[in-house]
Amino acid sequence: MFNSQRPSSSDLPTNRQLVKATAFALVTATVLLVTVVLPAEYAIDPTGAGRLLGYSEMGEIKQQLAAEAAADEQNTAIGEVRTLAGNSDSGSEAVTRSDVTELTLAPGEGAEVKAVMAEGASLQYEWSVQDGHVNFDTHADAPGISYHGYDKGRESTGEAGTLVAAFDGSHGWFWRNRSGATVTVTLKTDGSYSDIKRVV
Repeated sequence: MFNSQRPSSSDLPTNRQLVKATAFALVTATVLLVTVVLPAEYAIDPTGAGRLLGYSEMGEIKQQLAAEAAADEQNTAIGEVRTLAGNSDSGSEAVTRSDVTELTLAPGEGAEVKAVMAEGASLQYEWSVQDGHVNFDTHADAPGISYHGYDKGRESTGEAGTLVAAFDGSHGWFWRNRSGATVTVTLKTDGSYSDIKRVV
């Protein structure tokens, strides 16, 4: 038999204390849901706190990547690398090309451009923003790889450099207009890639 004494009623929390503790837990959970979870996971920010804390941009990127993954499942050809046919001795080579892509973004609007590249292939890029600035995220994805980051920044009016593909897949840029007016993003690319297009 157990010899432990039954706790007295004075040692137990009162109904009022239990109600207060439950209410506090609910309020805390609601605050965390609205200010952290919804902005970070779904880019839903009803209070604006997620934007101030930096969670909303994370949620926007996650939603963007989820949309890309869904699109890839529906169209597996998006992730394929097209090659120029070579002879049986030399194999095939990646296409070398140059393109200029221009995007017009309203305030708060986002867009993404991806180039299809083989592992180790490189392209020179230069993009600029007219009439404002953008936040950007340079990254890549492929079947089985949802996100591989290269670079990102805030309130940029342009960037230039060389992008070297870490693996076979889609590599490029996501921009979001954080200006108060419509902006134009002009992207110039030159290098070894088989296709480039706006995917969002």
